[in-house]
Amino acid sequence: MEDIETDIPCSSLAVDSVIRVGTAGAIWGLCSGPYDATKLGLTGLARASSVAKSVGKFGVQCGFYAGVFSSARCVVQRLRGRNDWVNASIAGAVAGAAVAVRTRSWKQVIGMAALLSTVGAAADFSKTI
Repeated sequence: MEDIETDIPCSSLAVDSVIRVGTAGAIWGLCSGPYDATKLGLTGLARASSVAKSVGKFGVQCGFYAGVFSSARCVVQRLRGRNDWVNASIAGAVAGAAVAVRTRSWKQVIGMAALLSTVGAAADFSKTI
């Protein structure tokens, strides 16, 4: 059985993931930004600025996670020579650690790595059923 992901470079998969998930994150920021601005009592230019910051923040964070996850999954798949849930689990752990590393708390890094590893493995396993 030939896998289409072996023919596509990892960098192309990463860019595709960053664009798709980053756009979804920006849309999420566009939806949640006005709510947060209203909650803070912002109006006018301050409100628009708050919404724009929310869009950028969520877009970049989601795009970063997607890029790290898809790159790690692709590299692990190529190194192991298999396409199974273990690749997604390892990639989720790497992406989780990358997301949580800025907290500078090992407890949070390990927790986020475990959480995203589980989510990645479950998502990859569920698509094969």
